Parts: sequence; structure tokens; C-alpha cells
Amino acid sequence: MADASGGREAVAVAVAVGAAPPPFQYSPDNVPGADGDVDPTEITFPGCSCLTSSCAAHVCSCLRQGENYDSLCLRPADNEEYARPIFECNAMCQCGESCQNRVVQRGLQFRLEVFKTAKKGWGLRTLEFIAKGRFVCEYAGEVLGFSEARRRIQAQKPQDSNYIIAVREHLHSGQVMETFVDPTYIGNVGRFLNHSCEPNLFMVPVRVDSMVPKLALFAATDIAAGEELSYDYSGRFCNSPLTDREQKTSEEDNRLRKPCYCGSRACASFLPWDGSLFSTPDECSESTSSLFGP
Repeated sequence: MADASGGREAVAVAVAVGAAPPPFQYSPDNVPGADGDVDPTEITFPGCSCLTSSCAAHVCSCLRQGENYDSLCLRPADNEEYARPIFECNAMCQCGESCQNRVVQRGLQFRLEVFKTAKKGWGLRTLEFIAKGRFVCEYAGEVLGFSEARRRIQAQKPQDSNYIIAVREHLHSGQVMETFVDPTYIGNVGRFLNHSCEPNLFMVPVRVDSMVPKLALFAATDIAAGEELSYDYSGRFCNSPLTDREQKTSEEDNRLRKPCYCGSRACASFLPWDGSLFSTPDECSESTSSLFGP
């Protein structure tokens, strides 16, 4: 059973009767990885100087890209294929805790339940209605450097469950920012989310105190009570179609991939695959994949 002493999230998470998930240390937030390369708890962003209870776009330095939320719901992106940068107000900001630009940092607001699925191992479902656009949970764990993430992936056996996720953000400058999160040993309820080829959640990197993002999962549609929660491990934003490159990669690497049991009409038959962490460093630099999930 998970150690539920992590605080704010534990009170919102239940475990189905008779179930016993594998043990891990519960933490509602990202923690530094064992390699010590990245410290997600460090505060490096300056705060806004807004002396109001809630910040306004084009006045607040945290909202240079415009409003992030509308009544707790994520505002739609101008380009539906990509997530826009999201910066929430942080610990150094002068605005109040009730500021509408503080959503992900507040943690779970819905009652969720960990349960045993028929074919997919453990899963996560909601016990109450969730409206489209609402923040559901974070995918939190140890934040690793590339070398440690690669070492852990390569040490896995074929029967092992993989929880390491690699998020690659492509910047206008042409640079790629990589974030590796592993909730195998320390993590939150996000580790129980299964993949779906037609998911009801989508992931957006949200920054609060530093450039190390929180991997936030938002509702892609209205979600009914009792429905299993899922996201696309490939990182496709808002269920956008597979690219030609993604389709070609899936055809080439089927022999290394695990079967998908999501049951959706658009099921690709296999879980998404990103071979960059199995490759040499030179080969990794050529990869453009977005996510590598459980």
C-alpha cells in the first residue's frame, strides 16, 4: 500500500476495496532524483508585483502570454495541435493565494480512485464529474537527468512496468528542452494513469517556481463519475492525428512494443514507443518524439 502521508493529495485519493497497489512513497510534488542533476523544488523565477487578489493579463509579468485559465478551466490554445507556454504565479509573487493564475499548484480538487482493471493492471478513475478544461492531477515523481533516466530504462526487464516519462518541448529558437520524471519509487496518483488512443486527459507542462515544469493533466472532454482516466503516452496534444513519422516509427518498432488494451475505436494496437532512451547519445539527439510513458 502506498504511503499516504504525502499531504494534500492523499485525502482526495481512494483505493478500491480489496485492491493492493505495489508499494511506493507518495509525494504530491516532484522531488529531486537520485542523481541530483535537477532540483524541482528550487525557486528561480522572480515574482510578479501585482498588489491585487487576482492578476490580469498584460499587466502581470506571469501572464505575458495572456490568461491561462477561465473559471479554473484551461483556456483553449490558438493552435489546437500544440500547447502554449503556461506560467502560474509563484511563491515570490505579491498576489494573493486566491489568484486565478494559481491552479495546478493547488493540487487535486477531485475525488479519484485507484482500481484494478481487467487487462491493463492498475488504473485511475474519477468518483465525480469533471468538466472539460479542468485540471485533474499532476504526473509527479523523481525529476532525473538524461543519463540516469537512460540507465533506469536500460536496466528494466521486459516484464517490468515503465513509469518514466520524457517530455520534449520544442522552442522557437530550435532548442529542445527535456524533462524526465520517474514515479516508480516516489510519486503521486498520476502513476496509475493508463494510456488510451482516445484519451479523456491531455498533458501540458506548467511552470510555477522554475523552468522545471509540472506535468499537468487536464480534462480533454467532460468526464462522467466512474469513468477511467487516461492520456496518450505519445504526447499528442488534444487527440491530434498521428503524424507520418509517428506512424512510420510505430511500424518499425512493433517488435519492441507492448500491446494496447485501451479498447477505443482508433486503437493503434500497440502502446506508443520512444526508443531514444535505448539509443546512443548521438542517436538520441535526432529524436523528435514527445513522450515516453508507462
